Amino acid sequence: MNYFQNKVVAITGSSGFIGSKLVSALAEQGSDLRLLVRTKNPNILHQQTKCDIANDEIPFDFFKDVNTVIHLAGSAHDISNKRDEDYYLKINLTATIKLAETALKNNVKNFIFISSVKAGDNLTYKNSQLKNKDFYAFTKRKAEMRLIKILKETDVHLSIIRPSLVYGPSVKGNLNSMMLGIKRGWFPPLPNIKNRKSMVHVDDLVRAIMFVSENNQNTAEIFNITDGKHYSSREIYDTMRELLGKSAPKWRIPNFAFNLAGLIHPKVKQKVDKLFLDTFYSSKKIERLGYVANKTLKDMNESCY
Repeated sequence: MNYFQNKVVAITGSSGFIGSKLVSALAEQGSDLRLLVRTKNPNILHQQTKCDIANDEIPFDFFKDVNTVIHLAGSAHDISNKRDEDYYLKINLTATIKLAETALKNNVKNFIFISSVKAGDNLTYKNSQLKNKDFYAFTKRKAEMRLIKILKETDVHLSIIRPSLVYGPSVKGNLNSMMLGIKRGWFPPLPNIKNRKSMVHVDDLVRAIMFVSENNQNTAEIFNITDGKHYSSREIYDTMRELLGKSAPKWRIPNFAFNLAGLIHPKVKQKVDKLFLDTFYSSKKIERLGYVANKTLKDMNESCY
């Protein structure tokens, strides 16, 4: 019998890009799934409990007989004002702590928190301004620290997973925008800058979550998850172009042109920085335990779930 068969697993964020793949994978393993959702889906056969974790009290009986909680829910949208900051603190930090405290009272044995590799960066928050302007990462890091403090002296096994940039079929966000731009012909060919970015296929991330859930010898461990490769922005562009069957253009925009565009407006500079700055991380820690990623960016449109 595999580890997850007949295990009662509670999941938040189950309808998202990662969550939907995780639900499929655990269902295949025979898990008894409990999903905490904002809106019930009549097409989902697993037990669903309606709850907006940012505003509602988490039902105490949701955790009855639960062995493992996998907390994926959160928000990564751009912050534009102080009111937004309050909301994201509520959903990314406060709701996470309430979830852990309620799980603790229900004798849950394992708590898996899906954070972000950005939470490991050097974050400084002062006067409502992050020096690296990543409030999302700040809230994730604060949640990590609080969870470690709360669960350190308990019987709950805590694991923190920090995914790098996640790709795969039906991906959303900036990668989807880039893919659509290349497909429709408006995304410009990128210069050959030797920057480095870490990424991971959604299927490999799901496997990592399940791997960490099963291999729970040590508590309060933090694991970066990548596919073991470093991609330049040009490599990402070329790989997507090849997957779409688009021929290589005979021209490209030089790097200085992007830098000039970044001077026009702070939001433009933010997008240029996100495109070209180094964001690479090591997943050696989880690899030493035996986990190995199976896919690379060339497998972006493939999925086993």
